[in-house]
Amino acid sequence: MPFTDHEKFIIQSKEGYTPNIGRVLSMMEYTRMTTIEAVQALTISQLDYRVNGQGNSIGCLLHHMACVEEVYQIITFEGRDPNEEELHKIELGLTLGEKAHEVMHGRELDFYLNQLQQVREEMQRRFKEKDDAWLDEISPFGPNHKANNYFRWFHVFEDELNHRGQIRLIRNHQQRSC
Repeated sequence: MPFTDHEKFIIQSKEGYTPNIGRVLSMMEYTRMTTIEAVQALTISQLDYRVNGQGNSIGCLLHHMACVEEVYQIITFEGRDPNEEELHKIELGLTLGEKAHEVMHGRELDFYLNQLQQVREEMQRRFKEKDDAWLDEISPFGPNHKANNYFRWFHVFEDELNHRGQIRLIRNHQQRSC
């Protein structure tokens, strides 16, 4: 549900969604657009590059973004934690680290973009089933806190924004290293 260039800086409701859910989606779309702009045309070696051979690669960060969105779909839409099968699928992307780099190494940009698109399409479909009151529903958040669904989905795109910043730093480091 991309927006036209003249609408990209307008947080607004979206057709087919309640007003506040549409605004959350609008913010998520802008965030995703800027993430995709940050990785356009990257090669496999650029996606796998790690600063000084350590830390997360751009590819791992993209995989992480998709896994975070997927786990929050389970938590918010289904009101539960992921089961063993779901956790097995997304745990690597949630935890990142050396093992994630080993597994995610060697993948083309289309792999990550498709993964991000698939998880986003599911989120958009599920958002259509919810109303604005759902955003205010409160439930446990970790062992000591509570959060509403508004915060949870804010946290999804906040996480993506933070990692998009890391992606830009990694790209800058790559350019200086060449």
